[in-house]
Amino acid sequence: MLETESRTAGDKQASGARTLKAAEFLRAHQGEVLEDWQQAMRTLHGGHATQPPWLLDHVPQLLYVLANLIDHDSDETLTTLPDEHAMSRLDAGFNLGQVASEYALLRKCILHRLEAEAAFLAPGELERMEDALDRIVTRTMTSFSQGRQRILQALDRMTQAALESPSMAGLPSRLLSVLVESALSVDSAALLLVEGDALVVRAAVGLGADETLGAALKLDEGFAGEVARQRQPLALRSASTDPRIALPALKQEGLRAVYGVPLLDGDQLLGIAYMSSRTTFVFSEPDALLFRTMAQRTTAYLVHDRLQARERQAHADAQRSLAQLDALLASTPMGIALLDRDLRFVRVNQAMADINCHSPEAHLGRRFEEMAPVTAVGMFEPMFRRMIETGEPVDAFEFTNPGDLRTWQASFHPVRTPDQGVLGLSCTVVDVTHHKRAEAVLQRAVDFREQLMAVLGHDLRNPLNAINASAFQLTRSDDLAPPERRAVDRIRKATARMGRMITDILDFARTRLGGGLPVARQPMDLAEVCQATLEELQVSAPERTLRLEASGDTQGNWDPDRVSQVLGNLVANALQHGQEDRPVCVTVRGEAREVVLAVHNTGEPIAPELMPRLFDPFKSLPAAALPQQDVARKKRSLGLGLYIVSQIVGAHGGRVEVRSNRDQGTTFTVHWPRTLTTLGST
Repeated sequence: MLETESRTAGDKQASGARTLKAAEFLRAHQGEVLEDWQQAMRTLHGGHATQPPWLLDHVPQLLYVLANLIDHDSDETLTTLPDEHAMSRLDAGFNLGQVASEYALLRKCILHRLEAEAAFLAPGELERMEDALDRIVTRTMTSFSQGRQRILQALDRMTQAALESPSMAGLPSRLLSVLVESALSVDSAALLLVEGDALVVRAAVGLGADETLGAALKLDEGFAGEVARQRQPLALRSASTDPRIALPALKQEGLRAVYGVPLLDGDQLLGIAYMSSRTTFVFSEPDALLFRTMAQRTTAYLVHDRLQARERQAHADAQRSLAQLDALLASTPMGIALLDRDLRFVRVNQAMADINCHSPEAHLGRRFEEMAPVTAVGMFEPMFRRMIETGEPVDAFEFTNPGDLRTWQASFHPVRTPDQGVLGLSCTVVDVTHHKRAEAVLQRAVDFREQLMAVLGHDLRNPLNAINASAFQLTRSDDLAPPERRAVDRIRKATARMGRMITDILDFARTRLGGGLPVARQPMDLAEVCQATLEELQVSAPERTLRLEASGDTQGNWDPDRVSQVLGNLVANALQHGQEDRPVCVTVRGEAREVVLAVHNTGEPIAPELMPRLFDPFKSLPAAALPQQDVARKKRSLGLGLYIVSQIVGAHGGRVEVRSNRDQGTTFTVHWPRTLTTLGST
């Protein structure tokens, strides 16, 4: 071969062709060779237009190293570049064959460029170039293999440490010990974890380990904070004098190299790890790669431990929730069950089991038709099938079983997934026999109350009307002596008061039964109705003065009987609590949208304690809260008059106001809207 090469070179020289040294050619045509190699690498990796970031990281320097090695033929010219290239490819995930393919392409590109440039190497130059390139390849492949073997051994030791570690608490320290033992230049190492807004040292080995444990830094503080912020590996050459060092353990005299790497789970920062040395200013590429690899494995252990912790917590929470659910199901007297889509019992409490006359354990996994009474199966199974198809619930379904005097109420709801799919049904059954009996008793009480109201409204009014009519006839007689005439007047007053009391009781009963007060609105003149009502009241109280003043338009739509009842109750209240020698004044005033009725009397004001409950039924206050003259009258009043007034006015959409003081007396003001638009309040 060499003879052929020499003869060919001699022929080229005889023909006048230009011959070069290999080193000179590489230096002169470095750019073209790199371009050819880059294109070849793209083709090798699928022709991607965007080149990988590592594509040309060491190749330009490798060409210089190759040229120097050809010139000097000494391994000293290799420097550490082949080692760095091997470690970078190992870190990038290359295998040994891919690294060899890179060099094979580089060799091919150099030869093609020689051919393209029509350059001829001097005798022996091609052999020297091939030999130098083989030495670089050998150095790179050896370094790659040793680095991979070292990493595999360290990872194996880490795996063994993880298997032997009883808990995650001591695992980081054991992993760091593996690192220190695997790299001779490493004197100390530490692991800082993110806790809130701080980095806390949770594991440390080597120099200053004891004083470092537990130390905390801010997330952006010092060298560790810079690694955390940039999320990239960083190196320092002289840690003991570098102002970025914040941990006391890294400020020890003579400490040189420090190398830190972030621990990342995707985009989440879990912490950082660092190693330091007293013997070197810069960690070698193999050591740095080993540390990065071990940091990645440590990150995986941390993530796994956190996932396990979350799983354990979720399992504990689920167990606690199930225990609470079981306790709730066991303590409730209501029958509760869960069925799947095939109507099999998934969960059942004791109450439901008792209803079906089987134990809770016997229900699990069995179909509804196997456990429920036959009559219930025919009644509910078609309903359950429809619910699973439609997803529509069934509430408050009442049923009885033949031969059973009890009444049951059941509710069924679909159990849905977040995407609205129906997983099954929830069933609740409760014995409502007692409630149904209570309803029957209550209905009988309501019927009795209605009968009582009929008695009050009809059977008591008739004799009362007869008494009142007879008393009226007696007043027309000229034969009565003054004492006898006063007795007849008392009879008429008593019957009038009894009539109002019966009316109030009937109205109160109607409001409590939920029907409300009946109101028959019709066009009327409020002033005229008030005039007629006062005339009737004057007959029953001839010794008192009743005055009426009307102004403006007093026409509107109201119930005349109810208006008369309101005025009667207010005037009766004024007569009862007002001064006997002073008149009761009634004013009717027409305004734009309403007619205002006011009843005024002088006398002791209403006590402040009584105001909040003035319109309550059957109100009762201590005697100290009432005017002195009202203490005796209090016992003769049902306390329904003002309550009925508020109900009637509210039914008309109006409102009642009251003002009472010692100087101006007491005035009840009623606002009657001409038409029913909005409901007022009392």
